[in-house]
Amino acid sequence: MTRFGYTLMSEQSGPRELVRYAQAAEDVGFDFEVQSDHYSPWLVDQGHSPYAWTVLGAVAQATSSVELMTYVTCPTMRYHPAVVAQKAATLQILSEGRFLLGLGSGESLNEHVVGRGWPHVTTRQEMLAEAIDIIRDLHTGELVTFKGQHFHVDSARIWDTPDTPVEIGVAVSGEESIAMFAPLGDHLIAVQPDAELVQQWDSAHDAGSRKIGQIPISWDPDKDAAIERAHEQFRWFGGGWAVNADLPTPAGFEAASQFVRPEDVAQSIACGPDLDEIAESVRPYIEAGFTDVAIVQVGDELQDRFLAEAAGPLLEKLRKL
Repeated sequence: MTRFGYTLMSEQSGPRELVRYAQAAEDVGFDFEVQSDHYSPWLVDQGHSPYAWTVLGAVAQATSSVELMTYVTCPTMRYHPAVVAQKAATLQILSEGRFLLGLGSGESLNEHVVGRGWPHVTTRQEMLAEAIDIIRDLHTGELVTFKGQHFHVDSARIWDTPDTPVEIGVAVSGEESIAMFAPLGDHLIAVQPDAELVQQWDSAHDAGSRKIGQIPISWDPDKDAAIERAHEQFRWFGGGWAVNADLPTPAGFEAASQFVRPEDVAQSIACGPDLDEIAESVRPYIEAGFTDVAIVQVGDELQDRFLAEAAGPLLEKLRKL
């Protein structure tokens, strides 16, 4: 049966609000919660971007049973992989084994801020593969010295390692990235309901591994308000990851999405009060073979109301699919 998650969308909400939403999402019955790990919002109108790992530490203490996940962390530019390994191990202990480390090759929007430039995609994927090896080595609790093409680790050890190993999900987009990362990761992460991608992953990996997707929705009792909000805050979504990975600033996303119309957004994001329509928008992920789908409710201002009024009935409809 497909599991359904709630997205702690850090680009549109402040840290205290995210912890409150996490508690409410657990109470209403979501199976897992994912948090974006960004330095900047996609668009200026979103207006937030707190530090994901601090928020997740608070969420681990404010919740008791829901699984937690980064969706996703880039362990190559803003963070050295040895630091990510330590953070993940600590969060796994704090959450008592409820954490899954989602990793990806990142976006310029978040990673260029440390002044190291933005490598070509081939280099970024090589760096990610090397980073995963380092994280795996450090999670053994043994002393690690590593000298690779992109990273060095000098006599490092994680002193607090969890009893439950940290599983790793890896964001992939095609056959080449699957060939590189299926042997390194435990689970697939993808943002499109691509059945071929799932089949390729299962062929290269283990058919029992999880396939984790994410989809935005814009629930609102007023359909026009839902469309307006989705256009204001999520029109960047239509550019696709080939574009999204390389734009460096929210201003760049503003410019790239300036000609996206509200009706364009409404065609790609389910908007309004109709929970049957919203549930049906998730069906392609289920039919493509995804085992886990995280829901993004667009905008901060209706999160409390969405969780109190719509999330429970929506989960019922989703589970009937």
